[in-house]
Amino acid sequence: MPRGRYSLHDPHDHTPLAEEHFHCAPGPSGWRYVSQRTTPSGEHAGSVDLALDELGRPIRLELHAASWQVRGAALDGVTWVRTDPTGTEAAEGNVRAHAFTGTSPAFLIATARLLRLTPSAPATRVRLVAFTDPVLAPRTLDQSWALIEREAHPTDNGPLTVDTYQVTALDTGEQHTVHLAGDVVLAAPGIELEHLETPPSTFD
Repeated sequence: MPRGRYSLHDPHDHTPLAEEHFHCAPGPSGWRYVSQRTTPSGEHAGSVDLALDELGRPIRLELHAASWQVRGAALDGVTWVRTDPTGTEAAEGNVRAHAFTGTSPAFLIATARLLRLTPSAPATRVRLVAFTDPVLAPRTLDQSWALIEREAHPTDNGPLTVDTYQVTALDTGEQHTVHLAGDVVLAAPGIELEHLETPPSTFD
């Protein structure tokens, strides 16, 4: 069960945004990621709880940020309920999309798990619903993912396979690179792995 800490920053000016303390693990029904976020000053800033089925589809998502809450799952595309800080207003949404995304590293692993790309495969288009900070506002976006390199790096615990993805935002054409090892993000725009207590889990 990988456990550790990511630092999150603005990918453009590198302003520190938060730290995400996480643990995740594959299980009999898929994969689960749980984390707590703190601000740079150490205050609680939210949480992520994401569970995937064996095909990589989100069977449960719960996000908290700035007293806003989102609960969602893959249902007729993806469906979610967003609740305001007072708890009196709840808005339901549904989009013909494949999965969810957001600023948490969990979503990069989830998208890669859903697509199951191989290095020789062409780029694959995916439609996602992003929940944007700080109020978890939903936004539908289209991306293209391609697995451009898979390398095995020797470690004390055996070889570590690192996958390098090229991700393209189809509305702007902007491209960025994501490096994953199993169920851990090694590097991505706005994300740095600061501490890892145990090796990444490998997916079958």
